[in-house]
Amino acid sequence: MKIMRLGDNGKEQPAVLTSSEDGAEQYFSLLPLTRDVDGAFLAAGGLGKVRAALEAGTLPILPEASALRVGAPLVRPGAVVGIGMNYAAHAAESGSAPPEIPVVFLKPTNTVTGPYDPAPLPPHSSKYDWEVELGVVIGREASYLRSVDEAEDCIAGYVTANDFSEREYQIPGAAGQWTKGKTLPGSTPLGPWLVPANAVDGGNLPLRSWVNGEPRQDSSTAQLIFDAPTLVHHCSQYMRLEPGDVILTGTPEGVALSGRFPYLQPGDVVEVEVEGLGRQRQELFCA
Repeated sequence: MKIMRLGDNGKEQPAVLTSSEDGAEQYFSLLPLTRDVDGAFLAAGGLGKVRAALEAGTLPILPEASALRVGAPLVRPGAVVGIGMNYAAHAAESGSAPPEIPVVFLKPTNTVTGPYDPAPLPPHSSKYDWEVELGVVIGREASYLRSVDEAEDCIAGYVTANDFSEREYQIPGAAGQWTKGKTLPGSTPLGPWLVPANAVDGGNLPLRSWVNGEPRQDSSTAQLIFDAPTLVHHCSQYMRLEPGDVILTGTPEGVALSGRFPYLQPGDVVEVEVEGLGRQRQELFCA
C-alpha cells in the first residue's frame, strides 16, 4: 500500500497505489476518505482506514492516474527536521567524528517538492550536493516522550527524501551555517510514496543515489548511528512533533563533499532511492 498525491502543483488529490494478484498496478482515489494526506488524516488513523477500504473494495479507481504529476506524498509538513552526520562513514568523509548525540537542524517546509519535479540550482551556487535519506513521517503528537518504544508508536510511515545541500553556504568561514546551506527552494523532494511503518523495516532498508546514471551512494539504514525511533524520542525532548511532520534521518557516504565526485551542474540528473519507498529523479536547472 503506497500513499500518493497526484496532480498539478497545488491541486494534488490523494490516492493509493496497490498491486493486483497478477502484479498489475492499480490506483484508487482516497477522496471518499479524506480531502488530502495531512496530519489530521494520519492522526485519525487514516492509513488503517485506507487499508480497510481496500479490503472492502469501496475505493473508486482513479482513471489515467499514471499520467498525472506525482507530488510530495503528504501536504506541506508543519516541520521538516534534519539530522546531520548520522552515518559514521559520511561523518568521516565530512572530516568529522561520529556524533555522540544527534545533530539536529530545521528546514523550511516550503523547500518540500515532488519527487520528479525539476530542481533549481541556486544562483551563484558552486558546491550543490545530493543526499539520499530515509524520511520519517510522524503520525501522532510526540512531546517529551518517555521511551524509544513510545517514540516508535508515533511513526506513521516512511518516505524517500533528497536533502540537497549547498556546501559553500553551509560550511566555510565564520558565516557558514547549516541553515543557509540546507534551506534553499526545492531542496527537499519527498516521495513518490508514503509507506506505512508496519509494512517495511525502517531499520534495514537499502538506499542509493546516482548522478547522470553513475552510482554515488550505496548503503543501508542498518548503518544509521541513531535509528528512527531514537531520533523521534530525542527530538521530542526539544520540540513538539506533530502529525505530518517529517524527520530526515541523515545521508550515507558518497556525496560530492567527500572530494571523490564533482558537485552538481545545470542539466545534471540526480536519482535517489530507498528500497520499497520508491525512486526519485530530479534534473537540475539554473534558478
